Amino acid sequence: HVQLVESGGGSVEAGGSLRLSCAASGSTYSSLCMGWLRQAPGKEREGVALLGADGTTTKYADSVKGRFTISKDNAKNILYPQMDSLKPGDSAMYYCASDSACLPAAVATIDSVCDYNYSGQGTQVTV
Repeated sequence: HVQLVESGGGSVEAGGSLRLSCAASGSTYSSLCMGWLRQAPGKEREGVALLGADGTTTKYADSVKGRFTISKDNAKNILYPQMDSLKPGDSAMYYCASDSACLPAAVATIDSVCDYNYSGQGTQVTV
């Protein structure tokens, strides 16, 4: 099992930036595949960004391409999304998710993040 703890959310003006963090502890095997998803009130969950098991391949939702960057500090096992040029439509609860197995990022859909076995409690982002 793995425990995921998100932090870094808050309120920011449109055009601003935030960097969320997701600290993973426990089984590193269960955090082989990692990503971020979000859910706004009254809307379904949607995948935002994922980092492939190879640690380098990334995929983003069309709505955040060019604005969000996902990365991971492997030594600390912390996953980050750097979120720039934030828009009101980015307001949502953001969740970190992980799994021990996943399709290669090149072929996986971005919404596959929503089906990962593990997720944290979430952190709120308001723009």
